[in-house]
Amino acid sequence: MTFDKVKEMADGAKFMDVSFSDMYGVQQKFTFPIEKLEESIFKDGLFFDGSSVRSWQPIDKSDMVVVPDMNTAFIDATRQEKVIHFIGYIVDPRDQKRYHKDPRSILHYAVEYLKSAGIGDSVYFGPEPEFFVFDSIRFQSTQDSSFYEINSEEGHWESSKEGSLGNQIRPKSGYFQSAPLDTLADFRDQVMMALEEIGIPCELHHHEVATAGQCEVGMRFNEAVFSADNVMKLKFIVKNIAAQYGKTATFMPKPIFGDNGSGMHVHFSIWKDGKNTFAGNGYHNLSDEALFAIGGILKHGRAIQVFTNPSINSYKRLIPGFEAPVKLAYSATNRSAAVRIPGESDMSDKSKRIEFRCPDSSGSPYLAFAAMLMAVVDGIQNKIHPGDPTDKDIYELPESEKKSIPSTCSSLEEAISELKKDTSWLTKGNVFSPEMIDAYIDYRIQSEIMEVHQRPNPHEYELYYNV
Repeated sequence: MTFDKVKEMADGAKFMDVSFSDMYGVQQKFTFPIEKLEESIFKDGLFFDGSSVRSWQPIDKSDMVVVPDMNTAFIDATRQEKVIHFIGYIVDPRDQKRYHKDPRSILHYAVEYLKSAGIGDSVYFGPEPEFFVFDSIRFQSTQDSSFYEINSEEGHWESSKEGSLGNQIRPKSGYFQSAPLDTLADFRDQVMMALEEIGIPCELHHHEVATAGQCEVGMRFNEAVFSADNVMKLKFIVKNIAAQYGKTATFMPKPIFGDNGSGMHVHFSIWKDGKNTFAGNGYHNLSDEALFAIGGILKHGRAIQVFTNPSINSYKRLIPGFEAPVKLAYSATNRSAAVRIPGESDMSDKSKRIEFRCPDSSGSPYLAFAAMLMAVVDGIQNKIHPGDPTDKDIYELPESEKKSIPSTCSSLEEAISELKKDTSWLTKGNVFSPEMIDAYIDYRIQSEIMEVHQRPNPHEYELYYNV
């Protein structure tokens, strides 16, 4: 992208938006009059208050700079006026370097570390974010009250209510449903068209497994940073188009008890000198590098979850019986393993890739991809072999066999404990700074884990009120 092309794209626009992501995956955004669109901002950036962003700067060092990336430009079709939107990265004006707590910069440094290690020239990620679309949502958590209430015409619980037409989806029965059970096909059409319009090619869309409006819109793979950008763009578009439909969308991993949650399976491959380094003659026609990459993911799989499964709610999804992986094993085509090798063994070298099935999209895609990449690099550098594949349905294994396979973490606290044992694989090449890791963990503990543990939930009243 050149500035001339940016100006051409912005012709007739009234405003310019610049956004970035905080460490917890929430988009932060500024809106400027279009007159602010000058070539200099793509070099010098725009100042803002970094102390207002969670876990970032103290107030006495609050000045920060966001630098828009020309290559992320798109026209925001959700606005009444024409608006050109850019995603930016953060610079600390005190040293003029990319900010060590900026997730987009952390992923950028992870890719640079991959290159400097001589392992690859580029890495491609293909994320598959799932989400729910509800008709409405009510929730409250106060000192004397706590509740949530989901309203969805697809929800199987709606069949007992007045006015029901009986077109509800049973739990675990939503996959590939069609109308009238699937009420969201038109909505997903609009999402896919909006993504295509801003330059994100899509593969398909469909209803997902759960009742009550679980969806997936499949995006095509891209280079690491731009793929994470695309996740942020998809979340932005899904939420805004849902609002236009009078509905509400959530990427919360497990909003519904007793049904499948929403994950973000992530496919990835490393390329060097124009060739896919994961293609070879080993298991399922994988290379040694690919097997070592799997070894790195499995070795660090529990610690990785701090970034790939970053919410307390994430671990309500990672339980047996709901198609989410709970064992750190790998296999070809086996969807019960944490790491899957998709496709047939004779698929083309270009298509060879690995799929990590644990992640969800409740946090920052930049940090999730960066943590995965650093685990992969560690696996390749240290030739960590993953052992034998598990080509069986892990959910149906005898207990004696299940116990021999490492489990994913069962809580965010457990994942944090695993990460604290060893962060050296993340801090190589100054990709993740110790200060960033400490700030990230401290916020998760103090503002989320402690808050949840200190509050009773409604079900506890049913269990314990009369003890």
